[in-house]
Amino acid sequence: MNELKTNWKKILYHNNTVGYIFSFPFLFGFFAFTLIPVLVSVYYSMTNYKLGQSPVFIGLENYKNLFSDDRFLNSVKVTLIYVITSVPSKLIFALFIAYLLTQKHSGVTFYRSLYYVPSLIGGSIAVALVWKTIFSRKGLANTILASFGVPKLSWLGEPHLAMGILVLMSVWQFGSSMIIFAAGLKEISPTYYEAAEIDGANKWQRFKAITLPCLSPIILYNLIMQTITAFMAFTQAFVITQGGPNDSTNFYALYVYNHAFKWSNMGYASAMSWVMLALISIITFLLFKTSKFWVFTEADQ
Repeated sequence: MNELKTNWKKILYHNNTVGYIFSFPFLFGFFAFTLIPVLVSVYYSMTNYKLGQSPVFIGLENYKNLFSDDRFLNSVKVTLIYVITSVPSKLIFALFIAYLLTQKHSGVTFYRSLYYVPSLIGGSIAVALVWKTIFSRKGLANTILASFGVPKLSWLGEPHLAMGILVLMSVWQFGSSMIIFAAGLKEISPTYYEAAEIDGANKWQRFKAITLPCLSPIILYNLIMQTITAFMAFTQAFVITQGGPNDSTNFYALYVYNHAFKWSNMGYASAMSWVMLALISIITFLLFKTSKFWVFTEADQ
């Protein structure tokens, strides 16, 4: 019996069995729900595969068809417009609020928590439905405008207005970026500001010469994370506009979803997904490469 216990101890402690046991749930999840689906999607992207049917290998035909698909090209354009307008707006607003909330005022902690709430619930179906109701023909937005004598607007019926609503909803979800900016602002040494104030710098000059350079690594992080998130925007368009009007909010992720689950073109949707991965990777790479021109670190001279 003692010899058996000794053998078990050798197995557990000398052959790393304990480590394998504890890592098994992660390894199983990684292979079953990440690696294998990724590899399968690569294969499906080169097939004419519809749900419920056997895949037929067609090589790179799906990728060729993408660039002759006007709706695909439009979804790329619409998504880029959304990214270019929503990401800077969200980051600027988040930085502004973070700056206000790092000042010494009573109740700052409460307001910091309050402003973070939209980021926790902002991407949910329920909140998207609320926004859709607010900007409907008989919604709160038109009711308020009517009280000032402004005619009712078709918020979700006009292409530019519909996109503006989705951008506004994205900006409303500024809490996560705001918290990160607030943490970065607190890390900036007060001595920098004191020295600049002694030299006669005003608030804007201190912000431009001290705050922005010191926050530039955090700005880069938030920029990359929010850009990736914006490229994958789906819930807002799916619930509020369904991609309309006239495909003006037919985001890339929504178009992928429609091909995969609405029209059962799983092979075509897989090809679109890999093109999206390549597009996001290229943009992320460019952001990193250009960061050396505007991101300040303590090692810089």
